Amino acid sequence: QVQLAESGGDLVQPGGSLRLSCAASGFTFSRSLMSWYRQAPGKEREFVAQILPSGPKNYADSVKGRFTISRDNAKNTAYLQMNSLKPEDTAAYYCRASWISGGVYWGQGTQVTVSS
Repeated sequence: QVQLAESGGDLVQPGGSLRLSCAASGFTFSRSLMSWYRQAPGKEREFVAQILPSGPKNYADSVKGRFTISRDNAKNTAYLQMNSLKPEDTAAYYCRASWISGGVYWGQGTQVTVSS
């Protein structure tokens, strides 16, 4: 069955960096559109970044220039490198796999807390 397992969340000081990982199984990873979303307490889940199977990437304006999404098809893993973290980046971060033909799967999330 499809599984997405996020890891890498932690408590970090403002200005710090983290790298999130999303290990995928149960589907052809190289053909999927991989995305990261986040949800802060009391707020709706919001888009952060996506990477298409062919490699093009898109980012939310709030993270452009600070976050980088990537994928390693040989390892069935997607990554989110987060630099220059701000307190407003505090949220649970979720990995999402989807296909143009339909179908969406979510991971369980990993918590990122940015605080001094």
